[in-house]
Amino acid sequence: MDGSLEEQGRRAAENAARTSYGRLLAYLARQWRDVTAAEDALAEAFARALDLWPTKGVPSNPDAWLMVAARNRLRDGARAGKTRDQIASSLLVLAPTETEDMPVIADKRLELMFVCGHPAIDAAARTPLMLQTVLGLTAERIASSFLVSPDAMGRRLSRAKARIKDTGIAFEVPGADELGERMDNVLEAIYAAYGQGWDSAGSDDQTRKGLTEEAIWLARVLVELRPEDAEALGLLALMLFCESRSAARRVDGRYVPLAEQDTALWDLPMAREAEDKLRTAGRLKQPGRFQLEAAIQSVLVQSRLTGADMRLPTWTLHRLLAQQAPTIGNLVGLAAATAEVHGPEAGLNELAELPEALTRDYQPFWALKAQLLLQLGTDQHATATAFSRAIGLTEDGAVRAYLIGKSTQAVG
Repeated sequence: MDGSLEEQGRRAAENAARTSYGRLLAYLARQWRDVTAAEDALAEAFARALDLWPTKGVPSNPDAWLMVAARNRLRDGARAGKTRDQIASSLLVLAPTETEDMPVIADKRLELMFVCGHPAIDAAARTPLMLQTVLGLTAERIASSFLVSPDAMGRRLSRAKARIKDTGIAFEVPGADELGERMDNVLEAIYAAYGQGWDSAGSDDQTRKGLTEEAIWLARVLVELRPEDAEALGLLALMLFCESRSAARRVDGRYVPLAEQDTALWDLPMAREAEDKLRTAGRLKQPGRFQLEAAIQSVLVQSRLTGADMRLPTWTLHRLLAQQAPTIGNLVGLAAATAEVHGPEAGLNELAELPEALTRDYQPFWALKAQLLLQLGTDQHATATAFSRAIGLTEDGAVRAYLIGKSTQAVG
């Protein structure tokens, strides 16, 4: 057997899984109106691709091949498990389009995200459902973003999918007057996807590769859909600010924190675009969380580029953000900003006030605590313990190596 053919087939299937899963699932789910059935059919289509493409070659249009295979699986399931009338109804829903060629359906993913934000679905499941059905993240990975157990997240997602099927929720973009009430969940899903992609830089998890680009693309589509939505603009600005620094985060495989990054490696045109988006959002006079986060990034960028001391405005913005969105991440960010302005002991005092149930397995909490204890230099044992905890919770090998180096400094 031709080894190159086998490798090409395997890589084509893996690439389709990374780049096309969300589009394909959105298209199938909209037609079938059953997310679980669409997921099962698509999973089988990918399994067939992994079996056939390495031996028979990659089809000229892999997405169209996967779509046809999944559709056939759905039709077969309908014939096997439904009455004649139900089959007729299902086949009507699955009526062929004008061509079997896979169309460009980036908007279909956004459409499915708005479907997942339907008010009939449990509020706690809407954003996770978007992350799983549209962006292909596992329940375990989603659970890590929401600080719950994988089992609890799996049950939450299963109930949401059953709700969509049982209540016949329409797979349509809501009217203009309904978009606003679903926007928060869509924005959170896009941002969570970006965060997963950002954290995957040193990971081998192929399901998260390319998520940063995917999230930015979806945000751009959303801004086109709702150009007067300040928070959509703020989210796009926030991600562009972060992405503009991505090339400087690692040099020769070594993790480099923001304060030590070479700004010559930054994508300054992207940072300027982010600044422009943030100013446009500000003119709309609709303050919100993502604009505040983008403003913090803007200040950090300006501080590094100009050398100006921006610690106080950064702390002020973090306080406003923590008041508006008191998530564990934002509260840890406020503690870090407090330490910059008022010293490490003040930052540690704020960390001590956070609930242990939320901080126990939250890596940024332990990384910051370890760094602040190291700066104080008064409790070597507590410092080593905090570093050990942070290192154990770190998936990224480069970040882990950085923390190990700091930990060695603490006990050296």
